[in-house]
Amino acid sequence: MADPLELAVREQFQNPVQQRETSMVGMWVFLITEVMLFGGLFTGFAVYRMEYPLGFDLGSAQMDFKMGAINTAVLICSSFAMALAVNSAERGRKLRLAGFLVLTIVLGLLFLGIKFDEYYLHFLDHKAPGINFYQSGPQASSIEMFYVFYYIMTGLHALHMFVGIGLLSVLLLRTGLGSFSAEYHTPVEITGLYWHFVDTVWVFLFAIFYIPGAHMR
Repeated sequence: MADPLELAVREQFQNPVQQRETSMVGMWVFLITEVMLFGGLFTGFAVYRMEYPLGFDLGSAQMDFKMGAINTAVLICSSFAMALAVNSAERGRKLRLAGFLVLTIVLGLLFLGIKFDEYYLHFLDHKAPGINFYQSGPQASSIEMFYVFYYIMTGLHALHMFVGIGLLSVLLLRTGLGSFSAEYHTPVEITGLYWHFVDTVWVFLFAIFYIPGAHMR
């Protein structure tokens, strides 16, 4: 009967160590491209904010700080759960790995539920640029631009969350099939890197969209 470890090593690699190092490098390269993607959006936001500081502060003041803070706490907890999942994989504890993967998925779904509820409340408040937006006063156009960045950047982040939850679901399935061991758990590690990156992006999104207008609420 074939060794499961040998089956886990693809033919282009000489050994599990080489495969793991190559996979990690590949994930870091991918994350660099993600940094460039979000970096461009953050740069655009910064330019417009410097041009229209009052309008962007007024837009930030309309954010639900409590919901944003709760979501930040949820994602921090999910990162901790993901770290414990990776640790469990390294120790070969499959049951603990499955449990922490489930917890991470649940927290990710909770984040998305809160986020989309917030989107719905914004829509009811006529804060959907180009579709259903109303704002009186001289800063109306700059506030609308604030919401343009808000929906694009948080929406892109939510898309990454959906992808992450999908990856975690695949890991959970593979854990149930016995694909991972203390010797081979590279997919868990690289997915953990992706999840931590997505969580870190949210911390910055919370900082630029929710905090600046806190003093005006």
